[in-house]
Amino acid sequence: QLQLVESGGGLVQPGGSLRLSCKASGSSLKNYNIGWFRQAPGKEREGVSCISSRDDATDYADPVKGRFTISRDNAKNTVYLQMNSLKPEDTAVYYCAARAWPICVLTDALYHSWGQGTQVTVSS
Repeated sequence: QLQLVESGGGLVQPGGSLRLSCKASGSSLKNYNIGWFRQAPGKEREGVSCISSRDDATDYADPVKGRFTISRDNAKNTVYLQMNSLKPEDTAVYYCAARAWPICVLTDALYHSWGQGTQVTVSS
């Protein structure tokens, strides 16, 4: 059974960078479309980025385009989210999730396996 564990969150100043990791066990991540989502206090969970299992096609939500980059390392069974030029509005719990269907989508209801989340706080 696929299990996902996020890491890499923390406190960073505005303009700073963080790299989140989503490490899988129980199955190979290369067979899954992986998405990153986030949920800020009092807000609904929103899609951030995804990467397809078929051709590594990627997609990004408009608020993070040009600042975040998703990538995968199949040898390490890990997907990364590099976050640059962080803003206070990026503060949230970040989750990675997997879906067997290879199409990259940012709809959380279409994902079946979730990690526990990692907190990202952007503040001076």
